[in-house]
Amino acid sequence: MIISLAGYMGSGKSHISKLLSDKTGFPLVDLDKEISRLLGQSIAEIFENKGEIYFRKQERLVLESVLSNPSEPMVLSLGGGTPAYYDNMALIREKSRSFFLQAAISTLSERLLRQQSKRPLIARLNEQDLPEFIAKHLFERNAFYSQCEFTINTNSKEPQDLLIEILTHLDLI
Repeated sequence: MIISLAGYMGSGKSHISKLLSDKTGFPLVDLDKEISRLLGQSIAEIFENKGEIYFRKQERLVLESVLSNPSEPMVLSLGGGTPAYYDNMALIREKSRSFFLQAAISTLSERLLRQQSKRPLIARLNEQDLPEFIAKHLFERNAFYSQCEFTINTNSKEPQDLLIEILTHLDLI
């Protein structure tokens, strides 16, 4: 079983996927970290040096590679934009049990302000423009995120509660 976590940056994919991996014993694959490892550059460097189109092509290739062996269990933490490009969402749905970690714009803004310098898409935005930027992206991406098998609202929930909710959907509790 492959368990995929999708959602906007700051939705908690990295944190929840780590907890899920620890609880299930399934290896964790963070798609962005895997891309970085394979290309020998940080995501920010790839965006800066090669551009987003190059990054999205590499992201698709790595996603296909990771999902090519569906008999091997794993927890897959997707990049925030992964579901919105190519036919990635169809592949994710076909090869994994997918979860959309949904969070409110205010929640995402608060979380992302603390990590802004590490996020190439928002690094140059000022604090006042961040909520509008997130809202625009969510409007564009929600059609893809909503194709996940399950939607988990993460607002005002503790990580352990989210973990239990995911495991319950998978009949692993």
